[in-house]
Order: sequence, then C-alpha cells, then structure tokens
Amino acid sequence: MSPIGNDVSGYLIVLAFALIAHESWRWLGAFLGAQVRETDAVFVWVRYVSTALVSALAMRIILFPSGALSSVDLPYRVAALAISTIAFLLFKRSLAAGIIIGSASLIAMGLAFGAS
Repeated sequence: MSPIGNDVSGYLIVLAFALIAHESWRWLGAFLGAQVRETDAVFVWVRYVSTALVSALAMRIILFPSGALSSVDLPYRVAALAISTIAFLLFKRSLAAGIIIGSASLIAMGLAFGAS
C-alpha cells in the first residue's frame, strides 16, 4: 500500500496540496503586483537585478561552458555573442532575432572551422 493511497484519491490529495501551496503565492503576487507601477523604484531595482542575473548566467555559460558547448572554442562563442547582440539591436531589440541569428552563427562557425 502506498502512503497516499491505492487509487486516484492519493493523487488528488497531492494535487490539492500543490495547488494550495502554489496558487496562494500566485494570488498574493497578483494582488501586490497590481499596486506597483513600472516606474516605481522597487520595480526598477528588481528589473535591474534580474537583468544582471540573466546576463551573469549567460556570460558564465559562454566563458565556462559544459556539455556540447565546451567543444566550441572561446573565440567562436564570443563571436556568436557579438553577432547575436548586433542582430538584436538591428532588428529593433527582437529577442527572437538575436537568438536565431546567434545560434545560426555558432552552428555555422562550428561547421566551417570545426570543433576542438
């Protein structure tokens, strides 16, 4: 016998607890978020911190990669970053354009110059 029951009731209990734990925070965030304007100092600070964290993670992945990306030499990874940044800016700050063009350039450089 399972600790949560033998039938569907155990799964329903787990689902109920998960919903209660998740939805309460979601509703609290929606309630508090409605009170915050985009120009408030707290919101601007949170946006800057989150942008810095994402940037730091991206640089960590580029400078100290793991997995398949580690087989690509650093100059090619940095060149792909530069190309994707230029594409992002040229296409009116389009994230999709930056990702697609940066990925394509990394793949093309890998095929043209080979991986180490």
